[in-house]
Formats: sequence, structure tokens, C-alpha cells
Amino acid sequence: MAGAIEVRRTEGGIRTWAAEPGEYYHAFDGAYGGLWRRSDRAPNRLCGIGFSSQGTFVGNTYRRTAAAHDNHHAWIFDGVKEELFGGYGYSGGGAAGFELDRLDHRLGSPLNTVVIASSEGHKRENFVVVHEERLGFTTTIPGQTLEQLIRADMTYLEKPAGGAVFSVGSITYCGSLPWNKYDNDVSRLTFNVVNKLGELGASWPF
Repeated sequence: MAGAIEVRRTEGGIRTWAAEPGEYYHAFDGAYGGLWRRSDRAPNRLCGIGFSSQGTFVGNTYRRTAAAHDNHHAWIFDGVKEELFGGYGYSGGGAAGFELDRLDHRLGSPLNTVVIASSEGHKRENFVVVHEERLGFTTTIPGQTLEQLIRADMTYLEKPAGGAVFSVGSITYCGSLPWNKYDNDVSRLTFNVVNKLGELGASWPF
């Protein structure tokens, strides 16, 4: 059917209902539904990062990485003075919260994806690792601790045709933009990136 999309929520992932027997497969083409990563099409391949953790509506800060200071990426933080930023906002009180995405080369994050900042300070009583990253109560598929997987990675990914993708890995990020009448580090670095990507004609998924 032209212009139609069929969505089937299967046994994986966080979902608002449990599919009944026979509902895992699409009526249109018989293909298996569910998470794209189960069909080897994880969002990491496109955006550099993918869903890793979900929590209550609480936001935290990002900390710049060493890559944020190199000659190739320092322009992103032009005018940003603090190493730790984003501890404010109208969505959960911080730029990194609620749903967090991170880099994972195992899931297809391109090798040239650069992490320029990562969130920190997330409390285990507020956040959990998503189902698809867990093998058991404490065992994870990547072999990392639960605490290591609860983070948002801010990344910059250059594309072969000259464009780039900027990802922040957090839902509450948007609530920090208007803080203090847009006079803040989150708004400032976003302004830098949007201007640059506008020149490149690139994309910037949030």
C-alpha cells in the first residue's frame, strides 16, 4: 500500500504493550517486525549512536572529551568555557536525561564517529539499561557494567560527500536550549554546529 508504514513491536525493546502470538510479522510483506537493530539496521549506522538507557525525567551534565579540544573539533565549543556543561534546563533539569544514546562500534557506529562529550552523574535508582543490551540481571551484551552503559554520547560524524551528522544522545537536551534566555553553553555549541552544518548542507539528528 503506497504511503503506508507498518509497525510491529515484538519481544525486544521497551514497549507499551506485549504483542500477541502471530503479531510479530508484518501483514504487508511477512517480514519480521521489532527493533531495527535486530534486522542489522541499528540507528548507530546512520547517526553514530543508538538507544542505551532510559530513566525518569531527570537530566544531568555532559563533560567534554579530549577530542573536543583538538584542532578539528574545537570550533564546536567556541565560546563554551566550562568542561562540564548542561546542568540546567526545563526538561528534567539537565541536558542529558530521560532517554540516552551512546556510541557502539559493535552495532555499526562508523569508526570515524568522534565522541566530543559524554554525560555523567546518572544515578542507578533513576536509570536502567535497555532490554536489548542485557543478557541477565547484571550481565550486558557489550560486557560492560550497567553504569558504563548509562550515558549519552555527543558525537560528530563526517560523511564522505562532505556533510556531517551531529548527535547529542538525549531527549532532555532541547529543554536546555532556552535556559537563561538562550545564553548558555548548550545553546552556544548548538548554534555553532547548526551554522556549520548549514554551510555543509548536512543533517543533525537529535
